[in-house]
Amino acid sequence: MPLDVTFSLALPNVVRRQQARPVAVWLFGMCAMLLVMVSLGGATRLTGSGLSIMEWKPLMGALPPLSDTEWQRLYRLYQQIPQYALVNQGFGLAGFKHIFWLEWTHRLWGRLIGLAFLGPLVWFALGGAIGRRLAWRLGLLFLLGGLQGAIGWFMVASGFAADSTAVSPYRLVVHLVMALSLYAAIFWTALTLWQEGVAPAPAGERIRGLRALIAGTCCAVAVTIVAGGFVAGLHAGLTYNSFPLMDGSLVPAGIAQLQPFVRNMTENVATVQFDHRLLATVTALLASATLVVGLRGGVAGRLRTALLALGLAVLGQYALGVTTLLWVVPPALGTMHQAMAVLVLTAALAALHAGRSQAAAPASHATILAPVFKDVR
Repeated sequence: MPLDVTFSLALPNVVRRQQARPVAVWLFGMCAMLLVMVSLGGATRLTGSGLSIMEWKPLMGALPPLSDTEWQRLYRLYQQIPQYALVNQGFGLAGFKHIFWLEWTHRLWGRLIGLAFLGPLVWFALGGAIGRRLAWRLGLLFLLGGLQGAIGWFMVASGFAADSTAVSPYRLVVHLVMALSLYAAIFWTALTLWQEGVAPAPAGERIRGLRALIAGTCCAVAVTIVAGGFVAGLHAGLTYNSFPLMDGSLVPAGIAQLQPFVRNMTENVATVQFDHRLLATVTALLASATLVVGLRGGVAGRLRTALLALGLAVLGQYALGVTTLLWVVPPALGTMHQAMAVLVLTAALAALHAGRSQAAAPASHATILAPVFKDVR
């Protein structure tokens, strides 16, 4: 009889894990696609390709130009914007095709992400592998992904304004923050599902203090990425290409030249780059301290692995950022730096999630994954 009781209590957890793991794998795959999307976005920005497509056609835009007449029409549209006159005048149809294909690939990849999200979502929902709450959450994320496409066009359209050769830094940051927010939500959900049915380890006082450090590091990572968005939007990495000094000083001249002062934080090249350097340094120090505290506290398992990944990712990103700056932001290094920022965010979220799992076990995960077990009593 005790054996029967044990079996009946354990079986639902086993079934939940068997159903949760495929959903988690799918969501991890979506995160990988979003990482590629962010990287492509960085490449389009760094090569000036983002303004090459003057039309937003969510459906028909998936087809590339299929005739010379269509290529010529699109090229004439591009010749009407300031970027052509001020930057690319006379580079011909071949030059236009070079920047067009990268932006087209970026937009096509976004459409593929939508299909790769919607198809499995419907499949899992109809198959009973996900409960109502999770289905609603994932449905909302799908809608927000569609909104991200509209935000992308809103950003691109700002580059068509008079005397403009690039998009608005503010709109670029909104687009970046939205992309990373979607990534974070999907990744966190995938981690939660992957751990479905795994009993959390008990938390001690040291772990509770470590969790505060991890949370602080996560916040620092997020703020540093936002600051990096303004560096990208203002092309601030093309100046002050020395480290650690900026124009021979730790604090560059003219850091407060705009009025009111708050404008300097987002519109002054010197201030924006200085802020990003300072925030990156604080993040690196916080991540290093978090790693040291965790290792000295004897953490093990997922949390130890996540802390090691976080420490290495932050230090690697710091070194890559300095190298990119010193080499005056070549597109390859700039793209790697943007992609690496996503990996740093990934490690930070993994550490935060692992730290939370050190707390007391919740009563049930059924509110997240609530399949109907018709044959289980």
